[in-house]
Amino acid sequence: MIRVQNVYYMLAYAFQVLHEQGYKNVATEEFDNVAELLSAILCRGVSVQIKRGLIRQYISREEALASPRGKLEIGESIKTQVIRKKQLVCNYDEFSVDAYPNRIIKTTMDLLLRGSISKARKKEIRKLMIFFDGISILDIHSINWDIQYDRNNQTYRMLIAVCRFVIKGLLQTTADGSTKIMDYADDQTMAKLYEKFILGYYQREHPELKAYSPQIAWQVTDGYRTLLPTMQSDIVITNKAAKKTLIIDAKYYTHNMQMKAPYMTQTLHSGNLYQIFTYVKNWSAAPDEVVSGMLLYAGTDDAIQPNNDYQMSGNQISVKTLDMDCDFSKIAAQLDSIADRIK
Repeated sequence: MIRVQNVYYMLAYAFQVLHEQGYKNVATEEFDNVAELLSAILCRGVSVQIKRGLIRQYISREEALASPRGKLEIGESIKTQVIRKKQLVCNYDEFSVDAYPNRIIKTTMDLLLRGSISKARKKEIRKLMIFFDGISILDIHSINWDIQYDRNNQTYRMLIAVCRFVIKGLLQTTADGSTKIMDYADDQTMAKLYEKFILGYYQREHPELKAYSPQIAWQVTDGYRTLLPTMQSDIVITNKAAKKTLIIDAKYYTHNMQMKAPYMTQTLHSGNLYQIFTYVKNWSAAPDEVVSGMLLYAGTDDAIQPNNDYQMSGNQISVKTLDMDCDFSKIAAQLDSIADRIK
């Protein structure tokens, strides 16, 4: 389990902008569920963005106008018979606040208003919605999350990430079309956040180390890699001075152990173990570089949690559990102790 309050810290490290002053007061509040927490974060972020100014983009418009502008669509004007009304169909670009990122934010806030969050939070959202007057609402099932960020809209990165987290992980549409907010996000959504949180933590708190997520090339003897699957690491921490590298594969499951027949004994997930072993053995190590691997599971309510170190073919492979149901200072201490392994 993960404490609701710790989801804030996970977001803070995964998307570094939460360390800004505008968000910090969220960390001192108490929340009953993740939906309430995300609503608070979104409200803080949108408030800050409104003060900065909502972005504007050129939006293509096509409509019948009495005073023509832009490109005249004569064929469409004749087809729709708007000429009888002394109008012409015009196609023009308008520099508008109805930009796509603003549409995503308004759509998310509109959904939260129909969900089961507190009245006080809904009141806060309604006040913010006033500033989104004239902005369109999107179909949540067809939102394009592939937004290109630049210096003009960089501040939207965190806001859109929270919106995606809400829509993908917390909101479900019921049979009658109403919106229901789950108490917790689905495993896939949380797994991605868990991975980004660990990487972001090491990047921010351990600048003396290099933390990144590179692809690992297959160490084939004939150079032929066609059809081989991509090995995308979650987190790699390198200490160049000590010539040590730790490859971490972050795992977020409901159950961290698997049951094996016929006696229903609990064992480690074999596929995960094969995966991290393969990553370690294919790492292009420098001379005298010590490479190790770790499966880092988020703690669950199960009685047995992985906590072992193994020596395999000259490399240490560890299987550890990160307890997320505790004060964040203890979580940080656990992550720091992992970093100490390569110092």
